[in-house]
Amino acid sequence: QVQLVESGGGLVQPGGSLRLSCLASGFTFNTYMMNWYRQFPGKERELVAVISSFGSSTNYADSVKGRFTISRDNAKNTVYLQMNSLKTEDTAVYYCNAKIKQIPVWGQGTQVTVSS
Repeated sequence: QVQLVESGGGLVQPGGSLRLSCLASGFTFNTYMMNWYRQFPGKERELVAVISSFGSSTNYADSVKGRFTISRDNAKNTVYLQMNSLKTEDTAVYYCNAKIKQIPVWGQGTQVTVSS
């Protein structure tokens, strides 16, 4: 019963902000790195951001550096993706991900649409 459930997507104007949340259950959340991916139509999923188990280390795709921030609250079993200065090219389905015992686990995804 390992589960990841994303929320927070929606429609936003260019330059706007959204915060995505991913609620985890069924595993020891604070012992795993967590990831955010996104998928554009017709493309494979691409890695957006990574955070270490205690939040002390993060990495970002070049396309989002300076605009997106990944964070986590282990007491709430939740990982976040704060997205600022959104661009139309950020429009995608965003997925939370973890690799648990060599098995990748995905959330259902949440749609982010950036449009004027």
